[in-house]
Amino acid sequence: VPRRLPESRAREDESATRSRSGPEREERGSGEGRHEGKGAMADSGETSSTKTPADFLKSIKGQQVLVKLNSGSDYKGVLACLDGYMNIAMEQTEEYVNGKLTNKYGDCFIRGNNVLYIHAKRA
Repeated sequence: VPRRLPESRAREDESATRSRSGPEREERGSGEGRHEGKGAMADSGETSSTKTPADFLKSIKGQQVLVKLNSGSDYKGVLACLDGYMNIAMEQTEEYVNGKLTNKYGDCFIRGNNVLYIHAKRA
């Protein structure tokens, strides 16, 4: 059987709980001031020298790339397109297994879950 607190004691417990957790909730809930550093830098027009993976992938579209698969085979060709799941469409593609050319494809589509990495050839 649950025990009920006297009404005056229940009010004291409630107010004590509010005073301990009240300011913390305000800080978390407001959202202002938590990421001032990032927002201030982004708004001031400064650019960072770090490049995100998404930036890298956008920058290599249309370039010669090497795609290494989990199976160990390599595909070399021109990156035509890719999506957020790392699905890749390539043109003028060559397939290499154990370092030996095994096939040539006009167009090639690789499902993203098979991709180990993408390497961009330097121009």
